[in-house]
Amino acid sequence: MSELTRRKWLGAAGWLAALAAAGGTDMRSPAVASAQAGSAESLLAALKSARVFDLSFTWSDQSPVLNLNPPYSFALNRTHKMTHEIFGQVPGSRVSWASEIMFFSGQHGAPTIDAIGHIGRDLKLHGGVDAVAATSTPGGIGANLGIDSFPVDLMINRGVFLDVARHVAAGAADPLPPGYEITAKHLDDTAKAQGVDVRKGDSVLIRTGWGQYFGKDNARYLGEQSPGPGQDGAKWIIGKGARLAGDDTATFEKRPASYGKELFSVHMMLLTDNGIYIVENMNLEPLSAAKAYTVALVITPLKIQGGTGSPLRALAVAP
Repeated sequence: MSELTRRKWLGAAGWLAALAAAGGTDMRSPAVASAQAGSAESLLAALKSARVFDLSFTWSDQSPVLNLNPPYSFALNRTHKMTHEIFGQVPGSRVSWASEIMFFSGQHGAPTIDAIGHIGRDLKLHGGVDAVAATSTPGGIGANLGIDSFPVDLMINRGVFLDVARHVAAGAADPLPPGYEITAKHLDDTAKAQGVDVRKGDSVLIRTGWGQYFGKDNARYLGEQSPGPGQDGAKWIIGKGARLAGDDTATFEKRPASYGKELFSVHMMLLTDNGIYIVENMNLEPLSAAKAYTVALVITPLKIQGGTGSPLRALAVAP
C-alpha cells in the first residue's frame, strides 16, 4: 500500500471511528462534524482498498460445543422441492424457497460473545446487580446486562492483536501446549515485540494457536486442558483499560483453573468485576499469517433481548 493510500485509509478510519464513538446518533458533536467533512464515497473507497480478515469459523452441527452449554441443532423444515410443489404449481407462479429450524444458544457460534450478565460472582452481576432478580423470568437477563445492551460504539473499535503463540514459539505457527497459562509478562513481551500498545478502550485479541483444532480435533479443543489467560493475564487486560478481550479457545481462559478449584475466575474478573466483554472461538489464524497487529475490529452481536450472548461474524480491517 502506498503512503498516499495509507493516509487516505487512516483518514477514513478516523471518520468511521468518530461516528462509532458518537454511537451513530450525536451528529452535533465536534468529532462527528469534523468527520463529516469527508464523503461517503471516499470512506467506502478507502475501506474497499483495505484488507478485510474474516475472524469466523463455519458453524455447523459438527462444531465443538462445551457440555456446559445446550446442544446445537439445525435442519431444513422446507426445501425448494417441497415449496415448489405447493406454491410453484399455482397458475402464474414459479416461486420456491427454503427455510430451517435451529436450536441455538447465546453460547453457540464461532466466534461467540458473552453478555456482561452471563457470569456472576456470589449471585452478584456487574455493578452489584442481584443475579437472582435479574434472571427471575425466562425472558432473559435484565438490568441492561443482556447482549441487547452491547454498546454501539464498541461495534467498530481499535483492536490490538497479540500473537502470543507465535512469540512463545520464536516465530513458528505452533499452538501453545495444553493448559499453558498466559501471564501478564507474555502479553507485555508480545506487545513490545510486535511494536504495539494497548490503549484504554481498546479491544484485545490473543492468539493461542488452538483455532487450528476447531472442527478438526474437537476432542482436543474441548478437552480438560487448554491454554489461555489466567488471573495474572486478566489483571493485565483490566489494567490496560480494555473493553473487550477475545481469543481462539472454547472458554477464553486457561483450563483447568490455576487457582484452586474456582471455576471461571477470569470470566468473573472481566465480566462481573469490570464489565469487559469476552469473545471465544475466534479464528485468529488469518491475522497471524498477515502479521496484522493493529486493526479496526468489527463486532456486531445479534440484538436479542436479555440474551446471555450471541454468535458473531467478526471482521478485522487493516491497511
